[in-house]
Amino acid sequence: MTIRKVAVIGAGLMGSGIAAQVANAGVAVVLLDLVPGFAAGAVARGLAAQPSAFMHPDAAKRVTTGDLETDLGLVADCDWIVEAIVEKPEAKRALYERLQAVRRRGSVVSSNTSTIPLDHLTSGLPAAFAADFMITHFFNPPRFMRLLEVVTGPATRPEAAAAVRRFADVAMGKVVIDCRDTPGFIANRIGTLWLSAGTRHAIDLGLTVEEADAVAGPPMGVPRTGIFGLMDLVGIDLMPLVSGSLRRTLRNDDAFHAVHRDEPLIARMIAEGRIGRKGKGGFFQMQRQGGQRTRLAIDLATGEYRPEQAPDLASLKLRDLRALCAHDDRGGRYARALLLDTCGYAAALVPEIAGGIEDVDAAMRLGYNWREGPFELIDRVGATWFADALRAAGRPVPPLLQALGDRSFYRVENGRLQAFGPDGGYHDVARPEGVLLLADIQRASRPLAQNAAAALWDIGDGVVCLEFTSKMNALDEASMAMIDEAVAMGRAGGLKALVIHNEAANFSVGANLARLQDAAARAAWDEIGQMIEAGQRSFRALRAAPFPVVGAPSGLALGGGCEVLMHCHAVQAHAETYLGLVEIGVGLVPSWGGTTTLLTRWAAMPGLPKGPMPAVSRAFELISTGKTSSSAKDAQSLGLLRASDRITMNRDRLLADAKALALSLVAAHAPPAPVTLRLPGASGRAALAMAVEGFAALGKATPHDVTVCAAIAEVLTGGPADPIEDTPDDALYALEHDVNLRLVRTPETQARIRHMLETGKPLRN
Repeated sequence: MTIRKVAVIGAGLMGSGIAAQVANAGVAVVLLDLVPGFAAGAVARGLAAQPSAFMHPDAAKRVTTGDLETDLGLVADCDWIVEAIVEKPEAKRALYERLQAVRRRGSVVSSNTSTIPLDHLTSGLPAAFAADFMITHFFNPPRFMRLLEVVTGPATRPEAAAAVRRFADVAMGKVVIDCRDTPGFIANRIGTLWLSAGTRHAIDLGLTVEEADAVAGPPMGVPRTGIFGLMDLVGIDLMPLVSGSLRRTLRNDDAFHAVHRDEPLIARMIAEGRIGRKGKGGFFQMQRQGGQRTRLAIDLATGEYRPEQAPDLASLKLRDLRALCAHDDRGGRYARALLLDTCGYAAALVPEIAGGIEDVDAAMRLGYNWREGPFELIDRVGATWFADALRAAGRPVPPLLQALGDRSFYRVENGRLQAFGPDGGYHDVARPEGVLLLADIQRASRPLAQNAAAALWDIGDGVVCLEFTSKMNALDEASMAMIDEAVAMGRAGGLKALVIHNEAANFSVGANLARLQDAAARAAWDEIGQMIEAGQRSFRALRAAPFPVVGAPSGLALGGGCEVLMHCHAVQAHAETYLGLVEIGVGLVPSWGGTTTLLTRWAAMPGLPKGPMPAVSRAFELISTGKTSSSAKDAQSLGLLRASDRITMNRDRLLADAKALALSLVAAHAPPAPVTLRLPGASGRAALAMAVEGFAALGKATPHDVTVCAAIAEVLTGGPADPIEDTPDDALYALEHDVNLRLVRTPETQARIRHMLETGKPLRN
């Protein structure tokens, strides 16, 4: 069974988001709602949202909207129908009865419910419907949250479930986790208890919301939102709905009942409309006074707002999680109580909610953005310590933890990651077909070469992976040395193809600014010139390599990180890759070939008007504004990726896809020929200068913006080149080098670099 067209019924935030992600996958989708016109409005809101639900505006054209009363027949040719209406079994069953009359035989119907058991949903419906029915629980926002929890019933056809899993995985980019048909499934079952425990213990221990979020955030591998910031983000009004459902459906002896407590403060906040970011504020509130925005925080004792306070707890100075949990101040007691409640609960639920611990950990990482799942957290503090802490607190030790003893939940055996199972043995952690993870390669082998900033790994079939490994994957001389090592290896016949990839949150944030700042502070201008030359030489060597080079990025690829990809022969990008030549933010021009390559691409862009200025203008606009793409698809429209470059929706499949692409290029590979360009010279620079002066007059360009833009224009228009003559790309690389050496000597550029290193934000000077 192949899914070629999808219908989503219910155009609320979740339903419209699911429809948008189907459209992002390149598939036609029908979006219907009970209220006439609401679905069309939902698409418009999805387009206008920041970030947008759509990876590119063109994706919205794949959505056909309508209303249930007049347009239900539109689902007749759909292969998969997703129901995302109100969480009431009667309403859902009534919809299913209507669908029976119009849906195509064998089409799959699924519910996006997170609270209603599958057998309740299919009760009283025909056996043929039950055979085509399953639960597919997406997480919000569907574009960015990678988890999809799937529940099938005993009557669900295996081929129907397999088709949905495959489509959700490959086309929509989801990690599909099979769950038992239990209340809350995996992520919300554990996550709701975690939020309840976090709220209750913070109030009982007298913590401020800032202290609680600081403890329950990064030290425990959780985003900085922590507990209270997360509730503000998802909506405080949702908490009683989810916890109320669990209280009604869980057994009386379930530990959730002992942990959860209805908090009068939360009830009061909901009644007053203080439900988080979508309301009048929540546990935090932004307030504007005198043109400045300040953040207030709620006092958990009084329910009133006060100025935000920086947490001051001795326990927060401890980097080790076990040491944090063992500390006896409020922060340590809070961390310990939260860890014991949450991870102890998770350990008691396997195998009730999932087949293995790896599914539980994956669900919490992907559904709640934890860095580690509960069993990985137990391994971090030590299973023996954790069991002893449970006993000391008078809590039961779950049978799974008792069976584990003094071992760890995860281990590496013969180069394979293994997880402890409910049967008391270890089992290899399985990967879906078509998934190749660099982390698995690294467990089973040693690098072919390695230095402080990069490594080379054999990923099989003659393909080598170049991995950047520095902080934020910033690029410096060591990065370039490893690029040179890879090129030399290939020239010596040591590889068929090269893939540039890593599994960090971001591909690369660009050049190592700390190294640049240090050299500028010492007035080591020759050293800076050598840095620029080294980057140009290494990147151009990639482009000239006699073997295919494929970039495989995900996350941010900025500045030099974008430039290295622009020198690859092809790119296989994760859909959520954000590329940009953002050097203007630190007072520089892209000087590792980014300016030259972007201009070359726009000059060859189909449909662009004739003459030298259109390509120059497009490249100038992009570089002078430091525009970053909103997705890989958007990067293609900006020229940062080529139309021929490919996109992978599921990040776990990125390396395998890039390797396959690299191998497919081997037979016909030939390095690209040098490029010459007809450029506009002085007249073109004058036109660009006039545009910049106009922006400056409107207050949209600062004095140093004007200086940097003049340097960008100098490169793009060919410097002193005669507009009648063709300019070789060698000359443009030389211009990049020269204008940056001039800019880095200015106090304004040095101030921008310093400010970016100190704050992570650009300075407008």
